[in-house]
This record gives sequence, C-alpha cells and structure tokens, in this order.
Amino acid sequence: MTDRLRVGIAGHGVVGKRRREFIDKHPQLRTVALCDRTFASDGRLEDGVRCFQNYKQLLAEPLDILFVCLTNDVAAEVTIAGLEKGLHVFCEKPPGRTLEDISRVIECAKSRPSQKLKYGFNHRYHDSVRDALNIVRSGSMGRIINLRGVYGKSRFINYGAGADWRTQREVAGGGILLDQGIHMVDLMRLFAGEFDDVMSIVTNDFWHHDVEDNAYALMRTREGTVAMLHSTATQWRHRFNLDITLAKGAITLSGILSGSKSYGAETMTVAWVGEDDSGDPKEQTTRYNQDNSWRDEVAEFADAVSGRGVIQAGSATDALKTMQLVYRVYCADPAWRAKWNLSDLPPKR
Repeated sequence: MTDRLRVGIAGHGVVGKRRREFIDKHPQLRTVALCDRTFASDGRLEDGVRCFQNYKQLLAEPLDILFVCLTNDVAAEVTIAGLEKGLHVFCEKPPGRTLEDISRVIECAKSRPSQKLKYGFNHRYHDSVRDALNIVRSGSMGRIINLRGVYGKSRFINYGAGADWRTQREVAGGGILLDQGIHMVDLMRLFAGEFDDVMSIVTNDFWHHDVEDNAYALMRTREGTVAMLHSTATQWRHRFNLDITLAKGAITLSGILSGSKSYGAETMTVAWVGEDDSGDPKEQTTRYNQDNSWRDEVAEFADAVSGRGVIQAGSATDALKTMQLVYRVYCADPAWRAKWNLSDLPPKR
C-alpha cells in the first residue's frame, strides 16, 4: 500500500467528502490530509488523516495530488499554489469567478507539462450522457439539428458551505448559470461543438441577489446547429432535461442522479423517425439506477497521473472554452453586461 499516491483535499464540504469517498476506494490513491475552515483546530481525524484550517498548511504536507473543492473566489489561487508545489491538481467547476482566473491557471500550467490538471465537469461521466454521445458520434441518426436544455432548481442551495456564498458576486462571480448551468453549457459544447452566435436575456428579477437567477440563451454553431438553454433558480420542481434533435430521430436525457435525488430518475429516450409515424415514432427509454460518474472521473484522473491514460474530459482547454461560453451568454445581454461592467467578452473562436 506504500505506493499509493498521497492526496490532499482542500475543502471538506459536501463535494470534498464525496470526492474523498471515491479517492479512498481507488487502489492507487489515499487521502492523507484535508483542510477546511470549519475544522475547530489543526490535528488529526479519527482515521488518522491530518486536518488543517488553511490550505497553506495542507500544502506543507508531503503530497502527490491536490483536489480543490473550495469556493469560486479562491479556487484558482489554490489550484495555482498546488501546481507551484509540483502537484497534480483536480479542481471542481467552475474554474474560478472570471475568465482571468482560468487564464492565470493555464499560464501557470504551461510551464509544468508533466503535471496533470483536470476540472470536475462531472455530468460528462454519467452513463446516460455517455450512451447518448456514442449514438451521436456513430452517425447512425444523422447530424444534430438543434438542442434544447433546461437545468434548474428552486433556489440557491448552499449545502452548509458558509453564509449564502453562492449569492454573493464577490465570492461566486456569477449565479445559477455559473454554478449549475455551466454543466448544461458544457454538455451542449460536448454534443454540438463550439458556438459562433450567442443571444441572451439574463435576469435577477425574482430573488434580487446581485447574481443571476435566470439565464436564457439562443446559440448557433458555424455549421448551423441551434441550441436553446434555460438555466434557472426558479424551477420549483427541480429539472434536468436535454433534447437533442437529429436528422433521423431524437435523444432526450431526463433527470440526473445526484446527491439530492431531487431531479428524478435518470433516463435516456431514443426516438427513430419512421416513414409514416405522423409525429409518434418508435422510441425506447433506458433507465439508469447507478451513478458511477464520481468513481469514473477520479479513476480517469488517477490513470492520467500514473501515465496509464489521458485526461479525456475536463482539461484546462475544456474549462476555458466552457467558461468563455458562459461569459458570452452574460455579455450577450447588453443590460446585464453594462450592469456588472463585464468587459472580457472573448472572441467567437
């Protein structure tokens, strides 16, 4: 067991604890140290793992890998600190509050090509998403015509990680789109590629925080695929739904297995266009009862660190492009852009 890679986790809230569960189940990884501001003091937990109140103390420990599960305002700072210590780093989404944050991380990582950097875009690892992607990439259903995605919850949920930090612009950087909708943005990029044209309406008219509670976007790729996105914190019945319309049929991803279990059953429904189905085609629904995404995401990172594999999703480039598209949605609404003085609108490509 001595050859297991030593892992430190910065941030031991809901996500940090979930990451630790699958880190410690992996045969080549073991958690040796944690940090979280909620720890009463530095010391050791009952299982012998060292615990600290500050990430700088964590980074003073002998580590091979750092997992960053912290608030958006410090995510980039701690990721860079981990890279500068010579560690491989896994950081949760979003990569920071702004494009500047992820750009600073990438500049740091460029001079350390032997170190692995991965971001936690967990939804790519759900079995329903993987199966849908395999169908699309097989070409059996033709090209994608359009996508329609809704991802929403009823309010900003903090999961005990501090006093409403997700509603504070100086900490979070953005609201529901940056916090949760970024997953749908990332999936739309995964299925359709990069978007050239973006139009949007972004509002905070209901909860009246200084971050958005609804974002509506209409986007189009150079090839003509259109995507419609609604990211919302006023979805009283929590919802995840992605419709993918193709030339020869359609795929609907509905529900997502999550810790809250509030998004319903995770299913993929495939419909095949017939010659004379009059809008009622043959379809088949698959239900997924196990969430292997957290396990598989950690395993991919461990394989990349050990040299047995590569980072297939959640690379720094993926994180940058998804973050750029989020900011293009923000900036495409002139009123929202002016209200928050958003000046770093990236180019289309």
